[in-house]
Amino acid sequence: MSIYTNVGHFRSIETPFYYYDVALLQKTIRRAQEALGKGPYQIHYAFKANSNRRILNEVLSFGLGADCVSGNEVNRAIETGFDPNHILFAGVGKTDKEIKMGLEHEIFAFNVESLQELKVLEQLSGVTGKKIRFALRINPNVDAETHEYITTGKRDNKFGITLEELNLAIPLIKSLEHAKFIGIHFHIGSQIMDLSKFKELVDRCNEVQRLLLDYSFELPHINVGGGLGIDYDQPEANSIANFKGYFDCFKKNLVLLPNQTLHFELGRSLVAQCGSLIARVLYIKPAEQTSFMILDAGMTELIRPALYRSFHFIENLSSHESHEGSVVYDVVGPICETSDAFARSLLLPETKRGDILAIRSAGAYGEVMASQYNLRKIAPSIFSDDFK
Repeated sequence: MSIYTNVGHFRSIETPFYYYDVALLQKTIRRAQEALGKGPYQIHYAFKANSNRRILNEVLSFGLGADCVSGNEVNRAIETGFDPNHILFAGVGKTDKEIKMGLEHEIFAFNVESLQELKVLEQLSGVTGKKIRFALRINPNVDAETHEYITTGKRDNKFGITLEELNLAIPLIKSLEHAKFIGIHFHIGSQIMDLSKFKELVDRCNEVQRLLLDYSFELPHINVGGGLGIDYDQPEANSIANFKGYFDCFKKNLVLLPNQTLHFELGRSLVAQCGSLIARVLYIKPAEQTSFMILDAGMTELIRPALYRSFHFIENLSSHESHEGSVVYDVVGPICETSDAFARSLLLPETKRGDILAIRSAGAYGEVMASQYNLRKIAPSIFSDDFK
């Protein structure tokens, strides 16, 4: 059921809350799988985008694997029922406890992000007596030209092993007795709309793969990460990301070896558009050049605008069929921070106290980044099929 169908129900529910359109989530995952097609491919869902248990159950029902960046995410993947053989564990700061936990669960692979981490994995694998599988995360020095805080593939980012360090890694890998090298991993950033950036990544993938093959390494696993962006400006018109263009870039340009599996780690593009943050207008406060529209939701429920100055489409559900907007508002939250704002100088239909607003495309990095700053409660999640 679309967000508009349930507006009547929203009026009787305490706000703020996260609303998830289950049918859209299912349709999105189905479209992604159709675009990828049959072949030696595996999609891993990036838990960091949204780890709501109901969302994870829906993802699991489509047979996706799990991409985790903390021990708790690995534990939740196991608890939810994800096959350990389809769980990947990345992250630049894995603790010894987290590594041992991954070994205990016998997950598919660790994505190793530094030479020192590789030495720790080798040591812990020897102590526990469990063979550890790992892929090297390579930093390809590709500028994804996205927000600087979500760019991960440039040389000055903390992620991965540089191409220069790769030459130092080769003798180290050959000396390992307990850890098994199974492939390479890349991830250049998030919210990438320019698909040519993925072509640049493919060129680096092919280059690294040729180098490692020259050293007689077998590479059954190649992981190109995720990063596919969504349309925050028109979430209703463009509710499904360009999965075909994204996958085709790799399928047409990446030299995939015999018996090699290509792995993807998608998060935002699968779940962002199915979620909205629903809020109520508390006050309209006139100011000199604008009016402050003060909501009962704030940066504690959706931090992206405060953190990245990112744009989310906002609509007044109480008057979504009204004429063109006629009032300029600064849409802000109740938190005691000036940065607690969803939008500045936004043109909306005249809005009054008690109106219901939807802040769209909040299914990724909304609920999962919520905080209790100002001792606020974590907002609940409500699903479209709750109203059947």
